[in-house]
Amino acid sequence: MKNIYIDYFALLREITGLPSEALQTDANTPSDVYDQLLERYKFPAQSSLKVAINDEFSSWDVKLSDGDRIVFIPPVAGG
Repeated sequence: MKNIYIDYFALLREITGLPSEALQTDANTPSDVYDQLLERYKFPAQSSLKVAINDEFSSWDVKLSDGDRIVFIPPVAGG
């Protein structure tokens, strides 16, 4: 079991109503975490997002460690 932290921005913050949350999980990758969160929130398709772990852009299949901070980054609308 890992303790990870998730920061929410833009659309995801609006959906969750939270700026961040701590999560205790057996998930091994950011993709697994996102799948768990889909059960709780109506998030957009994973394919429209980027992911960062500990302030660095990352792959969706990187192995997570205890204490990691994840940010799911939605597309930015311009105008």
